[in-house]
Amino acid sequence: MPTTQTAVRGRTQARWAQARSNLQGPLTLAAMSLGYGVVQLDVTIVNVAVNSIGASFGGQVAGLQWVVSSYTVAFAAFILSAGALGDRIGAKRVFVAGFAVFTLASLACALSPALPWLIAARVVQGLGAAILVPNSLALLNHAYADEQARGRAVGTWAAGASLALTAGPLVGGSLIALFGWRSIFLVNLPIGAAGLWLAWRCAADTPRKEGREVDPWGQLTAAATLACLAAALIGGGALGWTDARVLGALGAAVVLAIAFIWLERRSKQPMLPLSLFRNRDFSVAAAAGLLLNIAFYGLIFVFSLYFQRAQHLSAIWTGLAFVPMTGACFAANLAAARIARRLGARNAILIGGGAMAAACLALTMIRPTTAYAWLLAPFLILGAGLGLVVPPLTSALLGSVDKSRSGIASGVLNAARQTGSVLGVSLMGSLLASGVATGARFSLALAAALLIAAMAVVSLGLGRPPIRER
Repeated sequence: MPTTQTAVRGRTQARWAQARSNLQGPLTLAAMSLGYGVVQLDVTIVNVAVNSIGASFGGQVAGLQWVVSSYTVAFAAFILSAGALGDRIGAKRVFVAGFAVFTLASLACALSPALPWLIAARVVQGLGAAILVPNSLALLNHAYADEQARGRAVGTWAAGASLALTAGPLVGGSLIALFGWRSIFLVNLPIGAAGLWLAWRCAADTPRKEGREVDPWGQLTAAATLACLAAALIGGGALGWTDARVLGALGAAVVLAIAFIWLERRSKQPMLPLSLFRNRDFSVAAAAGLLLNIAFYGLIFVFSLYFQRAQHLSAIWTGLAFVPMTGACFAANLAAARIARRLGARNAILIGGGAMAAACLALTMIRPTTAYAWLLAPFLILGAGLGLVVPPLTSALLGSVDKSRSGIASGVLNAARQTGSVLGVSLMGSLLASGVATGARFSLALAAALLIAAMAVVSLGLGRPPIRER
């Protein structure tokens, strides 16, 4: 009898082990998707809340810019080093640490008693986001041995993040209307708890690469450069462009940028290998992506304040006002690969970017009394254009490098995206000093110019044969 019970127990344990093995991939995918999704949600959800935060703390536009930019400065500055850290000590423990930091920082944001405390908590939150994002992809790649299954998993991971980014304004507006602005940070807590539990229990760690080193001096100068540049752009609107503090911050940013390039050229394992930029397609795609994100994320910030301060919409109606744009972006994302195959990646990018520039120019006629119906078509075009541009631009950048360097190329792409957000919010937010409606028109004209420049770069450089030396 004991032998029979032992055999039954053994078979039961074997079945549980097999079931757990079969579920390991999907559960790892769920954990990674929760991590990347909540980070992307935070990118757009906070923009809807800036007016409510300003009303709560009495903050001016410059302070509200820092609420958004402090997060993206930390995100952009640390994302490349976070991937190297995961390679060195294992992606699982780094992902879990990053997710825990992000979740606890979200709680600190919700409990902030004053604007400086909120900005400081947002820096820590951005650091957590930078740590978890690259390591989520590393763990996902490790969880799926089959190439086709891995491709489907990465597609699901990216689609979930895109959906979170799309839903951010509406979710933010709804939460603020029901529970106040602090709820947009509290919503991260249950998501974080679920993601952390799944990651800790189900994700298999990646092999450690003892020779992989972090680039501390490059990291320090990169973060300082971005912070000084953001300070100069934000301060320009608040203090005036000839203010000594603004000029000092701008000068420091230039000196630090030169120091960063000097350090990266001499580092054995740089956080940003400058050799990547010798490839013209890579350089063109990175430059176009940076310009594109400056325009788009700057406009998201500007329109959040335009709707609430110039048109006096509530937070929930502001969130609803963004739905056509973000919904069109999501729909175009799904169709972009098919369109790019049919027309060619370069043509798809040019059509999407050109449409975005035209929409921005059409919107330069807005006034505080402009009916939303007149904004609807340009908003749809703006979102659809972005959704059409991003996938082929991403594919062009990743396809321009050897597969062994796809991880660092992906990191550069994410860093460029977040740097674009920093510069867009800082620069366009500073234009609001002349008044929200007037500043919005200036911002739209600037966005159109940036998009035209991005398309010119793509037209002249992407996919062209290299120039032969005579």
